[in-house]
Amino acid sequence: MKKKWLVSILFFLAFSFMFPASSFAKEAEKQKETAFIDVAVATLWSSPEDIREGLDEPALGNPVDMWQWTRSMSVEQKRDLVGRLQTQGLYGQEVTILEEQGDWARVAVHGQPTPKNELGYPAWMPKDQLTYEKKFAQQKNKKSFALVTSPTTWLYNDHKFEAKFKEISFNTRLPVITQRHGATLVATPSDGNKWIDSEAVSVYGSNQDIPNPTGADLVQTGKKFLGLPYLWAGASGFGFDCSGFTHTIYKAHGITIPRDSSVQATHGKPVAKENLQKGDLLFFAYNEGKGSVHHVGMYIGNGKMIHAPNSSSTVEIIEVFESEYYSSEFAGSRRYID
Repeated sequence: MKKKWLVSILFFLAFSFMFPASSFAKEAEKQKETAFIDVAVATLWSSPEDIREGLDEPALGNPVDMWQWTRSMSVEQKRDLVGRLQTQGLYGQEVTILEEQGDWARVAVHGQPTPKNELGYPAWMPKDQLTYEKKFAQQKNKKSFALVTSPTTWLYNDHKFEAKFKEISFNTRLPVITQRHGATLVATPSDGNKWIDSEAVSVYGSNQDIPNPTGADLVQTGKKFLGLPYLWAGASGFGFDCSGFTHTIYKAHGITIPRDSSVQATHGKPVAKENLQKGDLLFFAYNEGKGSVHHVGMYIGNGKMIHAPNSSSTVEIIEVFESEYYSSEFAGSRRYID
């Protein structure tokens, strides 16, 4: 009997060695389908059928090349993304897997509030852009984190910043291992520890440690992205849509607001036009401001607004109430800070 038991154990170990389950599949099952984004920016689609063969390849693999993707598209090709895309998630961001279809997974992106799903913003992404490692999950829960404050910055394989690993986005959060001589060592979802320039990040023990922003703080952060081309569903330093811009600016200051403009317009505190302050969000709606909300921008004072307008433009500042188009569609404003 002991011999049979020993043979069974040896066979099981040999079989496990020859055919190991992927860390993603095995650990995700243990964690009730929790996973982490394993690319600099994951672009989430309305359905797997919405991708455009060839054109969208730079955004679909692991790694991704966001600059190649966004810069290769014409204005018409960018406009064609409307309806195809839903949102984006950042490197190391947690998601819940809702369902799977071949090489794709429908996930809910944590930290992006929406009425569509209580777990987070739901949409489809390639499974290859997801991972799950128990060690990283533990580090995310227990360690302080580095919050990227530059529009984009690089992770490096060495503390001297000589060997580039991956370019990552503003608002990316990665667990901190140690800091020394102007370099910060952070954990990554599946590639071990990497170095980042300490000047490109702020380190916090928890989200509650992020200082409460003033309106001027929010405006200063928003101005970092002036000239950045618009990207439908964009929520990163590689490209924003209107609500991705406002959501991300607030998020980087420790404040979570809804992902979409139509929902942002129903939260916070209403503010009269004559009482606007820096950092307030301005909303615009069809039917001369009486219909459904379709756009959001941030008030920066003196009658001006910073926003990400449309696929043919970039993040810009305008005299909002001197614009015939925007003044006619103004639908109110909301304040999310004290």
